[in-house]
Amino acid sequence: MGRRKITIVGAGAVGSTAAHWAASKELGDIVLVDVAEGIPQGKALDLQEAAPIEGFDCRIVGTNGYDETADSDVVIITAGLARKPGMTRGDLLAKNADIVKAVTREVARRSPAACLIVVTNPLDAMAYVALKVSEFPRERVIGMAGALDSARLRSFIAMELDVSVEDVSAFVLGGHGDSMVPLPRYSTVAGIPITSLLPKERIEALVARTRNAGGEVLNLLKTGSAYYSPSAAAVEMAEAILKDKKRIIPCSVYLEGEYGVEGCFAGVPVKLGARGMEKVIEITLEGEERKAFQASVEDVRKLVSELKLS
Repeated sequence: MGRRKITIVGAGAVGSTAAHWAASKELGDIVLVDVAEGIPQGKALDLQEAAPIEGFDCRIVGTNGYDETADSDVVIITAGLARKPGMTRGDLLAKNADIVKAVTREVARRSPAACLIVVTNPLDAMAYVALKVSEFPRERVIGMAGALDSARLRSFIAMELDVSVEDVSAFVLGGHGDSMVPLPRYSTVAGIPITSLLPKERIEALVARTRNAGGEVLNLLKTGSAYYSPSAAAVEMAEAILKDKKRIIPCSVYLEGEYGVEGCFAGVPVKLGARGMEKVIEITLEGEERKAFQASVEDVRKLVSELKLS
């Protein structure tokens, strides 16, 4: 068996940084695709020239077409317009839906056995577009949301308590947007719930900061949105699939009755392995958590209904 193959569509900040993380982890050969002429080729060549220094043996190619993507094991879709200050994720809906439709058609035709990891915003709605267009089973179309949102919450908890991020676990469920549902009860430091380590008002502040984490970075950068953490989260998911790690990571998946949700993408803990999403892990949600989760799901449904997809 040859090397695994990862296609990353979109050679902007998120896509090219994802290629960097994937190469540094030596996950496989990488194809970077973008409509802008020269950009994917230049970034791929630049990254390939770092290989002797960093010691990664993988082939990295950039292209404006899709033929090089054939037989990919994982396709990470980052293509789309980025959020600009003052824009909601919903503003991006129609334009990015067209982009994701076109991309999905191209990659699904050439890599019918691939797992698709969708990063383009609005995330949950774009994952729905990719699922419908690809006609792949739901196990192989996964949105990158909870992995990023949970990492952000973990960062803030570690900063607050001055502890190693390695000892912090956290769950953020629901849609990837302002209605996401961080779960302090399931967030721990070395197994100790943060509800035992922090007063309620500090936890509420961390939850609020997590909800607005993307906006916080966006407002500081002014000219673009976050890219280190989203790309790292997408590659964490790709690694779990490529190495059949069976990791439990919150991801946006198409629910078919789990959590009482039918026919909608939402962020929940799932087991990621060689077959993609191998299992939805159902955790018990208490009154307020359940309400917040359902409200988040309704937000996603509203966006999807605006897409006019069957």
